[in-house]
Amino acid sequence: MMRLILFIFTNLAVMLVFGVILSLLGIQSSSVSGLIIMAGLFGFGGAFISLLISKWMALRSVGGKVIETPNNETERWLVDIIRRQSQSLGVEMPQVAIYEAQDMNAFATGARRNASLVAVSTGLLQNMSRDEAEAVVAHEMSHISNGDMVTMTLIQGVVNTFVIFISRLLAQIVSGFMSDQREGEQSSPNPMVYFLVSTVLELVFGILASIITLWFSRHREFHADAGAAKLVGRQKMISALERLKSSYEPQEANSLMALCINGKTKAFSELFMTHPSIERRIAALKSGQYLQ
Repeated sequence: MMRLILFIFTNLAVMLVFGVILSLLGIQSSSVSGLIIMAGLFGFGGAFISLLISKWMALRSVGGKVIETPNNETERWLVDIIRRQSQSLGVEMPQVAIYEAQDMNAFATGARRNASLVAVSTGLLQNMSRDEAEAVVAHEMSHISNGDMVTMTLIQGVVNTFVIFISRLLAQIVSGFMSDQREGEQSSPNPMVYFLVSTVLELVFGILASIITLWFSRHREFHADAGAAKLVGRQKMISALERLKSSYEPQEANSLMALCINGKTKAFSELFMTHPSIERRIAALKSGQYLQ
């Protein structure tokens, strides 16, 4: 819930700031060029600002604590594993955090591959063997090495821009047809109709656009699994996925779910899943489909 609230306030703040900037520059969103500029600013602005503050948002939303100095053997082991893997992958050592949760999970986030965060749940550390936990960490480090956070943000920015632009453009056309026009006067769009139509269209197109981002999320999971298999061994990664079958499935759908090791796999359609089924991921590892 906290992540959702922070995300909403972030995007509202972005819209307010960009709205003021457009007004000061004299750019009218009623024109096509103005609409394109507005859609691009809102679409990419919200996505990139969310990425820039993603580490702060993630830690606040899960109550994670960054390990500054390891306090016990488990924390020392976790920090050492992540340090060794970051050296093997040629990326800067990320921040390491632990958060309280029953589900066996971990996630990676950050604005840059050399300024990232890896957070691991207590449920994972308590219920997985060291080999399995090492494979999960390697999965998250593969996300970082592959730059998946930035790529996901770019895709989200593009689809956001299209959703806003098409929705507002169609809303202008519809509200123009339904406006009151007096003889000798130029018609102006009905603001109430424009607001209602644009809101409905943004909702509908947003759902359709999410299919694209969720497809990318599922696709990158296979590659992160393969990257982990190359880093620590295929059998360790398969064992970690097998163990995840007994984990609590995360209950909160959120903006970081796409880069977790364990995500939503139950939906009325695979199109709306953040992760492929564990069975498919194991089968892909066994076949070596993404290991070339």
